[in-house]
Amino acid sequence: MRNMVKIAFFDAKSYDRESFGQINKEYGYDIHFYKERLSLESVELARGKDVVCIFVNDECNAAVIDCLLSMGIQLIALRCAGFNNVDIKAAKGKIPVVRVPAYSPHAVAEYAVALMLSLNRKIYRSVSRTREGNFKLKGLLGFDMYGKTVGVIGMGRIARELVRILYGFGMKILAYDLHPKPELTEQYGVKFCSLDEIYSQSDIISLHCPLTDDTRFIINKDSIAKMKDGVMIINTGRGKLIHSEDLIAGLHAHKIGAAGLDVYEEEKNYFYEDRSDRMIDDDKLALLLMMPNVIITSHQAFFTKEALHNIATTTLENIRKFKYNEELENIVQ
Repeated sequence: MRNMVKIAFFDAKSYDRESFGQINKEYGYDIHFYKERLSLESVELARGKDVVCIFVNDECNAAVIDCLLSMGIQLIALRCAGFNNVDIKAAKGKIPVVRVPAYSPHAVAEYAVALMLSLNRKIYRSVSRTREGNFKLKGLLGFDMYGKTVGVIGMGRIARELVRILYGFGMKILAYDLHPKPELTEQYGVKFCSLDEIYSQSDIISLHCPLTDDTRFIINKDSIAKMKDGVMIINTGRGKLIHSEDLIAGLHAHKIGAAGLDVYEEEKNYFYEDRSDRMIDDDKLALLLMMPNVIITSHQAFFTKEALHNIATTTLENIRKFKYNEELENIVQ
């Protein structure tokens, strides 16, 4: 890699320019910020660069990777934890892929709790009412979180932070993970169990697993049928963990009592953009936005000052380590 590293930074927002610009003062890289998302149509912007830096909605499939390879791109640097938008098999042996595995587990865990509380206590509806002078309590009834059962699917760093918070609420915590962690049982009373047990026993289910072939649409009509009536579902992970049509059917049937979604199955056409002057032509998204027991936010769970600082620092440090042939602990295998 040349001495002055050139980076093609795709899907750049104003906050990216600010946070990366500040941290880059320590590294001195030549960063070219592009508002376009990486795709076959925009990949030409990477020509003449050494590294591409991408986010959750950039398309880095096999065809794009071949183009990057032909241009001499040496590294794909994800500025996020998830890597489901990168064809890892196509990149293996051609271009290393690095990521930011833990920019702020506190940020996402705290946001998941915020969604739980807002849905349970109908805070969003209450604020809307009181602004119109309506101070009635009808329709705002919630429940005590204390003593309720929460099922956490996936037990990475974010989920472990969530467990710590919910333990403080006095909740019973069930967890599913391919690699159970006995220390969480000892410290927080977490019971590791099967998915079916989580579905049947949980008052709240929170998704924190990566999106893989095994977890795609893990929430579907079959899993919903096994859940308790009135269950609350929280998703701050990836949109395609939930089958949207099945979620809507569950909400209509009152099987699902509430849903808090910071991500959506087909979010790339909407999230991180201002669409307020246009109709939403995704019928499922439009319907979910209309439901009074659903909160949809714009993939913002990560969005704290601390997280942005950590994302920029880790991403640029990943690039520095690659440049100097140091061990890449954040490489995606």
